[in-house]
Amino acid sequence: MEIKINGKEYELNFGVKFVRLLDKKMPITMNVRGMGEQPFGMAMTRIVPGLKTFDTAILSDVLYYALWKAKPRPSQDDVDAFIDDDETDIEKLFADVIDAMSKSNSVKLATKNLKA
Repeated sequence: MEIKINGKEYELNFGVKFVRLLDKKMPITMNVRGMGEQPFGMAMTRIVPGLKTFDTAILSDVLYYALWKAKPRPSQDDVDAFIDDDETDIEKLFADVIDAMSKSNSVKLATKNLKA
């Protein structure tokens, strides 16, 4: 999937690195006896329902981290401005992102199996 930010086309990548970056950004933490709060991955358990309920903050994070290969990479503020732009068809963007994720080998099972 491609998106255009500031007049430039960017390819989104929903691979394993995308998942790792999101896991670092929004880990689920658990208190492990004697070790305090420990982070666990599982960001997909938060982002898929967030996308399916049209959470624009989640959408912004998904787009930003899916742009990990872009050189130069747009900033989070650039992604936010893209989403906020009246020219952006936000409903189509959510649908396109979910569709692209459902085709990526790394995240398709989570996208399919997690419900909002």
